[in-house]
Amino acid sequence: MAANTGQKGPDDHWLSMRQEDVLEPELPIIDAHHHLWVRGGYTYLMPEFADDLASGHNILATVYAECHSMYRKDGPAEQRSIGETEFVRGQAAMSASGGFGPARACDVMFGNVDLTLGQAVGPILADHVEASGGRFRGVRISTGWHEDSRVGNVAQEPRSLLDPRVNDAVSVLKNLGISLDCWLYHTQLDEVAQLADRHPELTIILNHVGSPILGGPYRGKSDQVFRAWKAAVQSVSERQNVFVKLGAMPIRLSDYQGDRTLPPCSEEVAAAWRPWMDTCIEAFGPSRAMYESNFPVQKRWCSYQVCWNAFKRISAGASPSEKTDLFSGAAARAYRMTIDQ
Repeated sequence: MAANTGQKGPDDHWLSMRQEDVLEPELPIIDAHHHLWVRGGYTYLMPEFADDLASGHNILATVYAECHSMYRKDGPAEQRSIGETEFVRGQAAMSASGGFGPARACDVMFGNVDLTLGQAVGPILADHVEASGGRFRGVRISTGWHEDSRVGNVAQEPRSLLDPRVNDAVSVLKNLGISLDCWLYHTQLDEVAQLADRHPELTIILNHVGSPILGGPYRGKSDQVFRAWKAAVQSVSERQNVFVKLGAMPIRLSDYQGDRTLPPCSEEVAAAWRPWMDTCIEAFGPSRAMYESNFPVQKRWCSYQVCWNAFKRISAGASPSEKTDLFSGAAARAYRMTIDQ
């Protein structure tokens, strides 16, 4: 999608070729979804993230999203993901020192727990909460699956979100007041609706606007995908315990005919994302919709500065209270955060 796809990590020089004035620089923001990792020779930890946080936007705090980072090498398989929680606590401590700027990075987090363990997840969740120093707010389950081999499957089998063992584990989450992030494809959104109906007291956060598939068997069929996705999103939004994250969308598809030598500006990003995000905001309402950077994944295609400028362009016509919800309030409620604005 961008000129730097051959790099091990984002090309910071390429991204630096697009500098913008920050729109609404005082608007308080909680970045509801980002990662930190060392992967494939590319490092994105607190120092690198701090450079992006210093782009001029008023980032108050961030939510760390699990990404299989820094798992324990040894020990029982079901406990190895606690290593990621321990790692996040250390990165949060670095941020809390004040040496990396005013934002409270990794203020809270959601991690990975094998939900097929059913009721047995209780002690493991307690270990995560303790290891996090109180930052552990939720678990993410990634169940993306499609029958077409051209779509990259995350799950090993279809409809794993509705596995009876997962249902038992979700009951434990609900009883502990822990939320559930769901990442799956738009063709599976009915599964989120079913889960929400079974557990109306569970806070569910739908990742990445429901991840519409725009490649593989759907390449060149974006209008068809949009119609199916919109109907599914509107159905899910009727469940009042479900929030949605706005981000992680393509900017330049394979048929893009413009200049690829420069990274996209925020006007281009906003134009590409607006139909999807406006639909989500209209369906869920600002009180249950939150913007996410999805960095450093999104950094392959645009800078942190441009990303948040694009979000601000999309919501330029929103009221002050609606902007508060979209940029910080919904995230604070979903992840039970206390933020001084």
